[in-house]
Amino acid sequence: QVQLVESGGGLVQAGGSLRLSCAASGRSLGSNSMGWFRQSPGKEREFVAAISGSGGTSYADSVKGRFTISRDNAKNTLYLQMLSLKFEDTAVYYCAATTAWGIRTTPDRYDYWGQGTQVTVSS
Repeated sequence: QVQLVESGGGLVQAGGSLRLSCAASGRSLGSNSMGWFRQSPGKEREFVAAISGSGGTSYADSVKGRFTISRDNAKNTLYLQMLSLKFEDTAVYYCAATTAWGIRTTPDRYDYWGQGTQVTVSS
């Protein structure tokens, strides 16, 4: 059984930065694709970024150039560096892992989920 625990969320002013972490336990996820999703009240969970086991990445257009996804397989940890945060980035951010091969950008392709961490950007 895989457990994912996010941390690093908080309140930040527009233009600021945050770094989210996702610590995995239960098994090594070094070969698994992993991703970040976010969800705001009244909206569906949306794709933010993903990284494959080989290090390939994909980003939503809304965060491209501002967010960077990375992983430290030795620590079994996933990261999301968020720069130039905007009010519309406010959401609960979820870490996820998939057993599928390659990058996946839809929530239904992910098998394991964290509990989420709140990111609030004040305008």
